[in-house]
Amino acid sequence: MELAHSLLLNEDALAQITEAKRPVFIFEWLRFLDKVLVAANKVDVKEKQKKLVEQLTGLISSAPGPPTRKLLAKNLATLYSIGDTFTVFQTLDKCNDIIKSKDDTPAYLPTKLAAVACVGAFYEKMGRMLGSSFPDTINNMLKALKSAESQGRGEMLISLQKVLCGLGGAAASCHRDIYKNARSLLTDRSMAVRCAVAKCLLELQNEAVFMWTTELESLATLCFKALEGSNYGVRVAVSKLLGTVMATALMPKQAAVMRQNVKRATLEEVLELMATGFLRGGSGFLKSGGEMLKGGGSVSRLLPLVSAYVVFVTTLGGQWLERNFATFLSHVLDLVSHPRATQTHVEAVYSRRCVSFMLRATLGGLLGEKAQIAAGMELCQAIGKQMRAVGKEEGGESGAADVSASQHVMVCALKELGSLVHSLSATASPLIQEPSVGLLETVTSVLLHPSMAARLAAAWCLRCVAVALPYQLTPLLDRCAERINNLKSSPEAVSGYSVAVAALLGGVHQCPLGIPHSKGKVIAEDLLRTASQNSRLSLQRTQAGWLLLGSLMTLGETPARFPDPFRLWSLFHLEAEKARGDSFSWQVTLEGRAGALCAMRSFVAHCPELLTEDVIRRLMTPIECAMTMLSHVPAIIKLYGAHLKASAAMVRLRLYDILALLPPKTYEGSYNALLRELVAEFTLTDNSANTTTSLLRSLCHYDDSVLMGSWLQETDHKSIEDQVMLEVLGGDDAGGALEHDPSSIYLRIPVGEAVPGPLPLGVSVIDASVALFGVVFPHVSFKHRLQMLDHFAECIKQAKGIRQQAVQLNIFTAVLSALKGLAENKSTLGPEEVRKSALALVMGALDNPNPILRCAAGEALGRMAQVVGEATFIARMAQYSFDKLKSARDVVSRTGHSLALGCLHRYVGGIGSGQHLKTSVSILLALAQDGSSHEVQTWSLHSLALIVDSSGPMYRGYVEPTLSLVLTLLLTVPPSHTEVHQCLGRCLGALITTVGPELQGNGATISTIRSSCLVGCAIMQDHSDSLVQAAAISCLQQLHMFAPRHVNLSSLVPCLCVHLCSSHLLLRRAAVACLRQLAQREAAEVCAYAMSLAKRAGDSSELNITETGLEGVLFGMLDRETDRKLCADIHDTLGHMLSSLAVEKLSHWLKLCKDVLAATTVMCPCDAEMDDDIMFTGLGEDDKAKPSVVAPRWVTRVFAADCLCRIILLCENANKAHFDLAAAEIKKRFSRVNNTERDLLVLHLSDLIRMAFMAATDHSNQLRMAGLQALEDIIKKFATAPEPEFPGHVILEQYQANVGAALRPAFSPDTPSDITAKACQVCSTWIGSGVVSDLNDLRRVHTLLVSSLDKVQAGTGSSSQLYSESATTMEKLAVLKAWAEVRVCTHAPMHINTWHTHTHIHLRYTYSLISLVQPELPSLSRLWLAMLQDYALLTLPAEFSSQLPPEGGAFYTPETIDTARIHYRGSWAPVLHAVALWLRSTGFGAGQEPIEPPADPTKAPGFFPKGASSAVAPKSFEDLVKDRMHLMLGVSIEFLCFPRAEEPIENVTSCLQGLCTLLDSPCAKTHIAEDQLLAVELLNVLHRLLLTRDPPAVQLQVTAVVQETIRAAVEHLQEKRTQQEDEGEKDRPPTVLGEGGETGELVPGKSLVFAAMELLVFILVRHLPQLNTRVKESPSHAALRPQRLPGESACLVANTVSILAELPSLCTPAGSMTILPTALFLITGVLRETALKNADLSVPMPVSAALQGLKTIITSPLARADSTQTQWTSLVRSSLASVLEYSQPDDSRPDMDEVSMLTAITLFLLSASSELVGVTVLQKGCIDRFKNALNSSDPMVQTRCYQLLLSVFQHPSRALATPYIHALAPLMVEKLKAVERSRPGSAGELQAVQEGIRVLENLVGMGEEQNRVQLLALLVPTLISYLLDENTMAQAAPASSGLHDFALQNLMRIGPLYPAAFKTVIGAAPELKTRLESAIRANQASSKAREAARLAQPAVQAAPTIKLKTSFF
Repeated sequence: MELAHSLLLNEDALAQITEAKRPVFIFEWLRFLDKVLVAANKVDVKEKQKKLVEQLTGLISSAPGPPTRKLLAKNLATLYSIGDTFTVFQTLDKCNDIIKSKDDTPAYLPTKLAAVACVGAFYEKMGRMLGSSFPDTINNMLKALKSAESQGRGEMLISLQKVLCGLGGAAASCHRDIYKNARSLLTDRSMAVRCAVAKCLLELQNEAVFMWTTELESLATLCFKALEGSNYGVRVAVSKLLGTVMATALMPKQAAVMRQNVKRATLEEVLELMATGFLRGGSGFLKSGGEMLKGGGSVSRLLPLVSAYVVFVTTLGGQWLERNFATFLSHVLDLVSHPRATQTHVEAVYSRRCVSFMLRATLGGLLGEKAQIAAGMELCQAIGKQMRAVGKEEGGESGAADVSASQHVMVCALKELGSLVHSLSATASPLIQEPSVGLLETVTSVLLHPSMAARLAAAWCLRCVAVALPYQLTPLLDRCAERINNLKSSPEAVSGYSVAVAALLGGVHQCPLGIPHSKGKVIAEDLLRTASQNSRLSLQRTQAGWLLLGSLMTLGETPARFPDPFRLWSLFHLEAEKARGDSFSWQVTLEGRAGALCAMRSFVAHCPELLTEDVIRRLMTPIECAMTMLSHVPAIIKLYGAHLKASAAMVRLRLYDILALLPPKTYEGSYNALLRELVAEFTLTDNSANTTTSLLRSLCHYDDSVLMGSWLQETDHKSIEDQVMLEVLGGDDAGGALEHDPSSIYLRIPVGEAVPGPLPLGVSVIDASVALFGVVFPHVSFKHRLQMLDHFAECIKQAKGIRQQAVQLNIFTAVLSALKGLAENKSTLGPEEVRKSALALVMGALDNPNPILRCAAGEALGRMAQVVGEATFIARMAQYSFDKLKSARDVVSRTGHSLALGCLHRYVGGIGSGQHLKTSVSILLALAQDGSSHEVQTWSLHSLALIVDSSGPMYRGYVEPTLSLVLTLLLTVPPSHTEVHQCLGRCLGALITTVGPELQGNGATISTIRSSCLVGCAIMQDHSDSLVQAAAISCLQQLHMFAPRHVNLSSLVPCLCVHLCSSHLLLRRAAVACLRQLAQREAAEVCAYAMSLAKRAGDSSELNITETGLEGVLFGMLDRETDRKLCADIHDTLGHMLSSLAVEKLSHWLKLCKDVLAATTVMCPCDAEMDDDIMFTGLGEDDKAKPSVVAPRWVTRVFAADCLCRIILLCENANKAHFDLAAAEIKKRFSRVNNTERDLLVLHLSDLIRMAFMAATDHSNQLRMAGLQALEDIIKKFATAPEPEFPGHVILEQYQANVGAALRPAFSPDTPSDITAKACQVCSTWIGSGVVSDLNDLRRVHTLLVSSLDKVQAGTGSSSQLYSESATTMEKLAVLKAWAEVRVCTHAPMHINTWHTHTHIHLRYTYSLISLVQPELPSLSRLWLAMLQDYALLTLPAEFSSQLPPEGGAFYTPETIDTARIHYRGSWAPVLHAVALWLRSTGFGAGQEPIEPPADPTKAPGFFPKGASSAVAPKSFEDLVKDRMHLMLGVSIEFLCFPRAEEPIENVTSCLQGLCTLLDSPCAKTHIAEDQLLAVELLNVLHRLLLTRDPPAVQLQVTAVVQETIRAAVEHLQEKRTQQEDEGEKDRPPTVLGEGGETGELVPGKSLVFAAMELLVFILVRHLPQLNTRVKESPSHAALRPQRLPGESACLVANTVSILAELPSLCTPAGSMTILPTALFLITGVLRETALKNADLSVPMPVSAALQGLKTIITSPLARADSTQTQWTSLVRSSLASVLEYSQPDDSRPDMDEVSMLTAITLFLLSASSELVGVTVLQKGCIDRFKNALNSSDPMVQTRCYQLLLSVFQHPSRALATPYIHALAPLMVEKLKAVERSRPGSAGELQAVQEGIRVLENLVGMGEEQNRVQLLALLVPTLISYLLDENTMAQAAPASSGLHDFALQNLMRIGPLYPAAFKTVIGAAPELKTRLESAIRANQASSKAREAARLAQPAVQAAPTIKLKTSFF
């Protein structure tokens, strides 16, 4: 392939390759040329132009395939437009000669077509440059057109379209000729030709004025004709032509109008013309069945007219529609009221569907929210007008016809109104609240309409209103319920209002806040009871009663919602048996049965939790009763007339429905009778109509749709295209409507449907019977299975003609359903004879002429193979198909059996069918080359794709031949055979998946495979069919996944961007899905390529990518698209782009979000990315006609608000500088200097606040939630950002007003609970953030919380409750939680780290906060405790549910217990912490008034056993403390035992902080110390928490709780000991207090010390694994060098060590001996691991804790106990030995902190002297360590060593001190003497010398009088040697002169202290004396100021520079 990449065709290379590969080589060269010509240097091109033209024109006559000729033509045209145009006319003549040629042989056809393509391309590219040659060309083409065959006609028309496009108005002289010739072809028998004509005429109408003036009518008639018997492609093309021409006629283009004086058509004329098409009766709407199956019904004719209307309106644009909506609406509604459109029920339903689609597509897509509200008002008026007309008519005679017409108008208008309100959601409130419109009154009035369809539509509309605006739900329910009661005597009222109630109840599940519990209970029972009282109303009342009961069941599992259904069912069934025997009472009976079964079905579907075995048994009684009744029904119908048939069918439908939901085992006994009914049902035994099931489609595989004719599964017109399919399937009852099954008004709507459309009863019953057959079949005996299968064969044989087709379709659907059931149950089909019978049935249908049956048969065969699962059976089936395919020559059996092979592989998988793979592939490859039948090609390629898919890696050997076939076919099959191309796309995709990641390789074969795949994709990308293009995109997407480097994004991304504007849903879906994948890895490249495309395309593009880039286009698409999958993919794509790019391009993304959120309708033209001419091109030059831009809809705005939150989070993770204004300003200045783009979030803070404010105060509730969330995020992230200009303030302070204003609306009385709850959360965040320190400023937000608290205290007494009780619970708990958080803030050491710099502000802030909370605390504390009590009860396991109070808790009702749990779970933690604070500050509520019940008298009191408030005497304070203690600890321990993984970490920390605070109070300490088991349990739970939760904050908090617990125990023990000592004087033998008793044994599970040790050891080993000896001993252990611990870990270890040191004091002496070895081992271990030198010379926290711990232990009084003296001594000695061992100098630990180790040694020496005296080994070790330190090169170590030595020397025990003095003093003296030679060079060294001198001085002082002279003889000469003479003094370094001063001063101090000895020493050495004297003289001579300074110096020098945090001595 690489050889093809040259400017000229490489003819040598071409000659060397095989014939088969040449077309691919040529295509690849043309592809390369296409890219390179545009970019190449013009000079190069001109040089080689002659040769190039030769090569290209030569290719014309080489019979190129369709894709090749297209590219060839394009390249030739490009070449001439770039290079010289001398020879263009020659080439043109050559092409014209070829077209004129009389050669009609098929071999010459490709050459002709290539010439035609070239002509088209020339004119399209060069247009008027080709001068006057065009008339000849056009005439030549038109002549050829007459004689051409269909492929030629299509190609010529496309070419003509291009000629017209290139010439524009210049070709006016030929317009009439073209029109005359083309229009006759609009009814051509080839669909491809019809499409081409439509496109050609569409181009022509741009310039040919006559088309939309004089010829308008005839063109319209022609279009209507063209639509008869059309396929999807024709429908799209013709509707586009018709719609555009009509729009042009109405608003012509300026240029054309100016050229000729044109009479413009009026809107009325245009609409009338279109209406004639809509209402064309044709030859009867439903023709006889035979024609029906050919798909020629007039349903398919209506469809494109609908599209034409949509095109018409879209072309005119949104503003036009806004202005003319009233006219358009009345016209559209007139269509549906026209008698011609509603001749039969089916027609009426379909016409309604079409009109609804028109309204939805125009109104929903083109209008912005404001315009939609205006349109809603118009709709209301239309409904009101119709309703008034009905009122008048009812009096007259002609009423019936008018009512039937008006009902259809009503249904359309109400459906659209409902959809409109539903899509507007809460933004529709102005429409509902506008009194002049009276929407609700108007809609409710329709509930009394005489027609059931209108009443149902009105009910549906009300349901939409309630779902959009949930606050309307309860009032609407109340109003309807009241009307039913008041108007009991009117049948319409009973029916209408009950349907409305049912619809409203059905909508409750879409309203998260629900409805109050008591609604809707009583009416149903009443209606059923009174049904028999008044025979005129009994039918309506019966139906209404059961309907209501069924809808009540949808509310779910709470039994309190509805009356006891069993009682009603049994009551009804007994009563029914006694019915009088007349026709009417039988009708009532049957309706009642159906109603009851329907209610039962609703119960089973919606209350699964209540379905116990007992309940199912009770349900079976009425069901069996109904089954028995069914057998009598035929006789009754004979007796009383056929009008009972419908009621009987309804009973059967309901019965099948409920049985399908129950486990089949429950009705085992009735299988026989049931199966008889089912089989009779779908084999149409008692049914003279040829009704077919609608389930076949869903039971066949989705991918097989390509075989079932040209229906698309997913189009924008899905709702009405389905109709055509149903018609093709031969259904006579196509189309769903609410009146077919009123119960659907309350059922859940299937995903993707806007309005429920149950199918007609006849179809529904068959569907239900087929579905139930699939459920029952797997449970039936083999014998019965065989009987049924034989019976099926018999039924098919008996039926003839059209009936046979219908029966066969139904039977196949049932068989498929049964096989699917078997597969799901993992059961087998049965023995040989059952298989035979089934096989015969299926194989027979593989040759059926109906493609749908062949599909079903193939599917059934695959499913059978799956169910039987035996290799021999599969082999037999495969062999049968092989034989058939080898012999058969007819299309039908070849297609059927090739699909059979594909299905076998699909269901058995590659392994199961591996041995047939070779044969299958070879046969299918052969069939795929059969050019004579495109149908065979389609089916065989589809099967091939299935095999490739299912075989996986086993197919690898066949990839090359398959791929080459795919390429060959892509290059040769005509593009009009789109199904073949679609299947080729599927094959290519499957092949790419099979090769998979290998595609990245560089081997020769892989490169060939890869380039073949890319060529295949390129061919498909260029195809005209949208499905083929979609396949190309998904192939490229897979290639990108496996081999991303080889997919060229620079060409793929622009192609995807163009497809985003396609009118085909599948293509848009594929493009977005591909973008989503690309954006995951290469978001930046994707956006860059999209922008470059926009720049290249300039203004001409239809792309509308503006400066907002691809992101802007995607945001715009969100406003238009309704397809869920597509929208989800757009969300993901934007999400990926956001994650990759938002931080770099911050301003861009924030502007995007801001533009969407601002959502102004007036947008500048440059923001046209929401342009709505997506489906169709606009009108060209006239800007006024451009459709207006729709402002972003609320859903998009919500998404933008979510994006805002994500941007904040991304910035936080990227760089903390985003929240620091000072840093941001510096970076901004820096980037100005360097011209680098660097944007920080803090610079956009005002925009962020504005966006959050806009969202939080919007109409839409969802947007308000998102806005509040964004506001909360902003507050949290920016609360600490300081304001550089005003130190001590933060940036957010200036936005107080905005925050207050954003929050205020959320507290208004009509705000939904969830928003108020969220706002409370934001309030507490704002108050707690500490942004506002001024009390008066805080009050704004504080008053909001106070008002909410008042609401909570008032209880729920307000009668106007709109939502369910759980919503009230949510709101109240949110308020209490918010207050709790504020209370916690008043205490907390601000959780905001930067406040420590402004401590005074923080303190002031905390005081002001306390003053805000204080007044509310008494009531708050009561409510908080009540809430915790509720929560404690609600967390009880299910087995204790009997202990829950029957009337609910303080804030929840028993009915809403499950939802309440969720709300409590979200808010208890801060409340617990707040209660702990309150209990601590008030001493457990001492002195507070006793707790009263909450103000709401209906509730039980907050804190006593329920119902016993007055009877029980008030509790004593001790009991109260105990209760509260148990409550707090119970809740905490229950939670901490097992916090769920999704639980936010804040809850864990809150709970731990609460515990810590609680244990800080004396009452709690006493309580937990007295109940030791409780303390042990607490510690065990905390230990478990540590095992599961990692964050250091949690672990720190845990250690704080442990510390409090241990302290409580220690204090308690001290008290007891003191008490015992006081009593001990009374001569009682004292008992030993503490754990461990006399023996020292600690019992796990009971011992607090043991529990604490477990936990502490865990923490230490977790952070310092080296402490664990087992780790060291393990062979795999590599010695770890001690590491510096990070800050939090260091703190944790330090806390742990401190607690550890306190534990021995909890034990008896014997007990302490049990734990001391461990404790000392760990503490010394910590010392070893953490004693490392720090650069700043500070002591690490764990080290100081370890030293403190050692001191605590060694000095503890227990050490003095006699009983354990020996053990104690050995322990102390061993510990010291360990420390000595650890402190040994070691090369592997260069950074060991000797000072800390020395300090530890000194600690032992000083505190445990008695145990250590005389132990020579230890003494020697200690002395060595001191010696090492004295000899250290580090002056700091020396300094510290002197200080420590001093404390040892001064020890009172002489026995201890003397050896050290003897050993170390000489060394010291030597060191100090040596200083004379090397004087100190730094302050550190100077300090070391000074400390040394101090020790010597002290030794002198300690010496006895007689030895003093000798001692001074050591000290004084040393000091004098430090003095400098006058000459050196001047040049001396500061440290050196400092030493001189120090020495002089000391000498002058020592002299007077020991005068005699001093004189002796000085006298002995005269040179000393002279030095001293000269120094004193020099000193006196210096100035007084210097002297003063010098005198001050020693005091400064005296302080050591290493400061320990704690003094250890």
